[in-house]
Amino acid sequence: MKDLFASLAAAFLATVVLSLLMMIKAGMGLMPQLDVIRMLAQQMNAGPVAGWMAHVMIGVVGYGMAWALVFRRLPFGSYPLRGVLLGVAGWLLMMIAVMPMAGAGLFGLSLTPMAPVATLVLHVIFGLALGLSFCLLQSVGHREATA
Repeated sequence: MKDLFASLAAAFLATVVLSLLMMIKAGMGLMPQLDVIRMLAQQMNAGPVAGWMAHVMIGVVGYGMAWALVFRRLPFGSYPLRGVLLGVAGWLLMMIAVMPMAGAGLFGLSLTPMAPVATLVLHVIFGLALGLSFCLLQSVGHREATA
């Protein structure tokens, strides 16, 4: 149960990092056509609050559970490397399934040719943040258990 909580908490922290990067990207006016929150909201026929809620749920619950059940248990690599692998797996799912469903085409190429690159970078950063956060949470939990 402790590992599940740490997995969800790490996914929450990684989602905060990703969300901040997305807001910075939007604030700078970079690739305005690549607006994942708007795409999620449109898929639900709802407003931006619902898009943000879906983004957080996917980040925390979806990635948190994938981390807890599969990626943190991989028999190789450090937690940060496993996080990056999870990020790349999520990116592939987004590019092959979610983008076409959202009308953005395979790999989001109908938005901009840079969509696959930008989203890959964001997913790698997300995964790295997840793996590093999990390491931090595990070390804090270990120190508390031995104190």
